[in-house]
Amino acid sequence: MRKNIAVLPGDGIGPEVIKEAVKVMTAIAEKFSHDFTFNYGDIGAVSIDNHGIPLTASTITLCEEADAILFGAIGDPKYDNDPNAKVRPEQGLLGLRKSLGLFANIRPVTVYESLIHRSPLRADIIKGVDFVVYRELTGGIYFGDKGRDETSAYDHCVYTAEEIDRISIMAFKAAASRNKKVTLVDKANVLETSRLWRERVQEIAKSFPEVTVELMFVDNAAMQIIQNPSNFDVVLTENMFGDILSDAASVIPGSMGLLPSASIGLKTSLFEPIHGSYPQAAGKNIANPLATILSASMLLEQFDLFDEAQLIREIVNLSLTTSYVTPDIDPESTIGTTDIGDYIVKAIQENNNSPIAPLRSDSSL
Repeated sequence: MRKNIAVLPGDGIGPEVIKEAVKVMTAIAEKFSHDFTFNYGDIGAVSIDNHGIPLTASTITLCEEADAILFGAIGDPKYDNDPNAKVRPEQGLLGLRKSLGLFANIRPVTVYESLIHRSPLRADIIKGVDFVVYRELTGGIYFGDKGRDETSAYDHCVYTAEEIDRISIMAFKAAASRNKKVTLVDKANVLETSRLWRERVQEIAKSFPEVTVELMFVDNAAMQIIQNPSNFDVVLTENMFGDILSDAASVIPGSMGLLPSASIGLKTSLFEPIHGSYPQAAGKNIANPLATILSASMLLEQFDLFDEAQLIREIVNLSLTTSYVTPDIDPESTIGTTDIGDYIVKAIQENNNSPIAPLRSDSSL
């Protein structure tokens, strides 16, 4: 298979974790006789520094012409800490989502058995947790009209039936192949947009009689994700609620450095770790690249390369099981970002279609 992949390393630790994911994808290509071409572009703070704006027309074109996009992280303190900054790195990602029609953000939340002790929640609460958040990504308050004067400000939240329907259908299809449950999270007791979400979701549910629909207010969902996360299968929600809840859910597995995501679009799709740019760790070779590597695994699934994606997931699980991890998971660890990438590459190269075995402790990495 021959594919062109746009690579947007971005800011902070983005370039470091992206480098490891590209190494892993290159190893997969060599192992399975694929041809992946990686083309790089700027976005975020690095784009502001280099071009004066967070998203250039050339980067948009690069992404439009790609079969998929691998994205690192965005954000820089010199912009984040300035409330008067007119140009911000995050505008680049929002602009890219809108330009490419990236309307569905998919965030799986999986608890690894070997890391249950690392979660801030009790083991009996999180054991077996495996759900996925379907977040609408191009509508709602983030993209509505906004403005302010000296004493007031406004942010409009607008949704259309079409925007709700297209992600809802995806969520129901996913649930039908999982545990057959969709939880719609909204604020229908207060918001008119949420009432439209309920109307549309209940209508779409008629086409999926095998899927149970649960309606839940966002404040209750915030509590339930912490108190009873195993209750969820597919969580469906609007843009801002999904942003907040998926970040809250990210602490359940024990490290934000483990959670990948996909943003499915009308023109192409983008794959990224859910963590931020973590500028304090940039350049120190301590960032966890597994979320980005797992995002690359999701990218491969988009190409229907399921065996390749599964191999990556198995090796990631092996690294966790054998405690070959970065300091965010084990504070005593001296294993670095590049070590993890090398470990996974070596395991791919040595795999002979038999069950994955631990690498020797004296392996040259």
